Amino acid sequence: MTKIALIGATGFVGAAVLKEAQSRGHSVTALVRNTDKVAKLDNVKAVTVDVFDTDALAKQIAGHDIVISAYNPGWTDANIRDNHIKGSRSINEAAKKAGVKRLIAVGGAGSLEIKGHQLVDSPEFPKEWKEGALGARQALNDLREENDLDWTFVSPAIMLEPGERTGKYRLGADEPVFDDKGESKISVDDLAVAIVDEAEQNKHIRKRFTAAY
Repeated sequence: MTKIALIGATGFVGAAVLKEAQSRGHSVTALVRNTDKVAKLDNVKAVTVDVFDTDALAKQIAGHDIVISAYNPGWTDANIRDNHIKGSRSINEAAKKAGVKRLIAVGGAGSLEIKGHQLVDSPEFPKEWKEGALGARQALNDLREENDLDWTFVSPAIMLEPGERTGKYRLGADEPVFDDKGESKISVDDLAVAIVDEAEQNKHIRKRFTAAY
């Protein structure tokens, strides 16, 4: 059983990771803004924390084997780009202060590349997602300069949707993974499978990967 500190456990991705990790018998501390929204499950403890309070966050992370961050300031946050960067940097520092070297950070697909160009820089990239995607890209860039954490950055497929858990996915590195129809997609439950698999197997230390069907 792995002791997981899960940040953002009530969000779209975080809630799926919580369910997947718990179903495999791991112990999860859900570090969230509102504990009332955390699923009531065995081996799950919900704790209120402010990700911007690095010292308080470090105290809650201490004693865990791994930090999984599904942090997102919220798509309605007017300062989503800056707050994503600020929050991600606080999480990195808190993990180091807590002495927990293993960190999996979930970002977006915007920093994936096609022919050397990141998706977020394309004129076709949806405006409503752009600021958040730019924040997530900087979070990845920060981790690539990080020498004190055994980090992994996870980018979902271009299309991340609700859907069934099949337990199947294919992995890529810095480019999207496309299926036979030319689509890059995955259900949030299968993305959670890929994330918890990485937490168990540690195959992408100091690397980014993406998962899709």
